[in-house]
Amino acid sequence: MLKARQVAPLLLSLLLVSLPVISATPAMAQKQGGTLRLYQLDNPPSASLHEESTITAVTPFSGIYNNLVMFDPFKPHESLDTIVPDLAESWTWDANRTRLTFKLHQGVTWHDGKAFTAKDVQCTWRMLIGKSDNADFRRNPRRVWWSRVEDVTTNGDFEATFELNQPQPSLLVLLASSFSPVYPCHVAQNVMRTRPVGTGPFKLAEIKRGDSIRLTRNPHYFKKGKPYLDEITFKIVESQATRLLAFQTGEFDITFPSDVHVPLFKDLQARTPSAVCKMTTTGTLTTLLVNRLNPPFDRVAIRDAVSLAIDRNAMNTILLEGKGLIGGAMLPKPAGEWGMPKSMLESLPGYGPDSAKNVADARELMKQAGFNERNPLKMKIQTRNLATYRNPAVLMIDQLKKIFIEAELEVLDSTQWYARLTRKDYTLALNGMGVAVDDPDGNIVENYACGSDRNYTQYCDANVDKLLAEQSREPDREKRKKIVWEIEQYLVKDTARPVIQFSVAGNCWHNYVKNYVPHDNSQYNYTRFEDVWLDK
Repeated sequence: MLKARQVAPLLLSLLLVSLPVISATPAMAQKQGGTLRLYQLDNPPSASLHEESTITAVTPFSGIYNNLVMFDPFKPHESLDTIVPDLAESWTWDANRTRLTFKLHQGVTWHDGKAFTAKDVQCTWRMLIGKSDNADFRRNPRRVWWSRVEDVTTNGDFEATFELNQPQPSLLVLLASSFSPVYPCHVAQNVMRTRPVGTGPFKLAEIKRGDSIRLTRNPHYFKKGKPYLDEITFKIVESQATRLLAFQTGEFDITFPSDVHVPLFKDLQARTPSAVCKMTTTGTLTTLLVNRLNPPFDRVAIRDAVSLAIDRNAMNTILLEGKGLIGGAMLPKPAGEWGMPKSMLESLPGYGPDSAKNVADARELMKQAGFNERNPLKMKIQTRNLATYRNPAVLMIDQLKKIFIEAELEVLDSTQWYARLTRKDYTLALNGMGVAVDDPDGNIVENYACGSDRNYTQYCDANVDKLLAEQSREPDREKRKKIVWEIEQYLVKDTARPVIQFSVAGNCWHNYVKNYVPHDNSQYNYTRFEDVWLDK
């Protein structure tokens, strides 16, 4: 199989050969106009992407904003090598790699007509790092991303410099995430939540809670000729069956990212043979949250027993027909950039092929802790009221029965679920977790560093924090990988947050939708739609 880096030159050579044909074919030219119709799974919490963590916020609202840099929308695999300019024309590092300077586009305006300047970049990141006098974020879930940023300074209206307290090679990757837009200095955060102002290709026209969201074309967008669409509409449809049926009948143009679960994929393809459907990894993973502060999970033996009891291969077979990926904290190969080699992974507790031995070892640990058939551990497992959460939770309960744990499922709606996680009000919880960018600073640091807002288990280990800082500043990619693998092994052995599997899902769109390219290592960074056009 050709790798992405081998395919790219081949595609380029084919493109160059066919350029005269393409340029001479009017049917291939982008068409202006039309409305792109999509659906939403639920109401987004708000339109302020810096305050949110869910794809239900990113998908409808990322088209309102711009970043300094972005991942190339036409390259399905995201990495440092696929980052392209956005509001920044160019960027340079100083010799010590602690100052990253951006030259900014001139003539860019916000949707309300005010000029975009370097002050807006400075304001945004001073709020994120807690150095702004007027910051009023309700939440700052990725605060830890910017822990190396000491300040952002400006040189005139079109140059901004990020000043770091240590080198951070991945800073550009974090800046390319859809969760990292530039905000306007002159608009208060309470306004950004419901009436956001951006520089992006689309402007917010209206939000009808529980019903729909509508975006309209920004006629003053600084990227000339874009966007091609006149409007984008998002209809909120909570029933998956209703959503997919509406796609089949042509009511919607694209399915929501990762909404076509593996068991539904072939059926949807068969019912809409003219649609384009692709199965991709999503960058989301299913994890078991273990609150190590709550008895009896404050005991190492109980945590280890639970970790050993997880039959990942069985879960993958039942839930994803074996198409999911098994890994540690980082997305594994072939989709991931940083995951451990398979041989290293299978040497870790709970990951080996002998599941019967794992269960036997777990039963022995539970017996030593005082639990057995006559005296089982009774408890509740919480999860969110979505099929992608409930189904693995039910399987998890069945697996735990084998090691004398009798668990009852407690299903919570989204509001209750996130409130519980934030308060750390659970003992065991089955969580689906999205990874915004495939980079250790955007995943392991966010989820395992002491004090991180999204470290829902309150896991805190001085050795892990030391290694996290070490990998973050390491400029040599191969050396950095080895540090990351060391962290992954440590987290598995310490039962920090057992990872069950990385998901795959289908994404479908009707064949008249052009220039829509889902990415294969994150579902969060390709829904700005500024390059999408409709051939109809």
